[in-house]
Amino acid sequence: MAPLIALIVGTALARLTGLAGVSALDDWISALRVGLAVMFTLTAVAHFAGQRRADLIAMVPPGLPRPDLLVTVTGVLELVGAVGLLVPATARVAAAGLGLLMLAMFPANVSAARRELTLAGRPVTPLGQRTALQIVFVAAATVISFGA
Repeated sequence: MAPLIALIVGTALARLTGLAGVSALDDWISALRVGLAVMFTLTAVAHFAGQRRADLIAMVPPGLPRPDLLVTVTGVLELVGAVGLLVPATARVAAAGLGLLMLAMFPANVSAARRELTLAGRPVTPLGQRTALQIVFVAAATVISFGA
């Protein structure tokens, strides 16, 4: 749920900043870019240290090689994508790449839910709820990719 909160709060604060006079954030798509960047920065941090990293490694579907490397690479891609969202010239491509990354990583969420794993000591998000969240996140990336 934290990624959804980060997306909503980041977008809302960016939009309010735009309404306060910051012209770079004076539309919803620009604000959404900031919200998605905040969300991906939050999720990427978990890929690099502590129990969350171990939990993410455990989420990688069995049979895939080097789960530790996959978690590191996806974390780096999330961070690079977050930065790309903040640069107007690269925002559309970054959003498209992040959308594809989310689709590529979704099987790990399915696997984790089916195997009843935990993330930070709490059960992973149930599959139905995770699917709905994934749709929201991919839709946000799609709006940025193809929006005006």
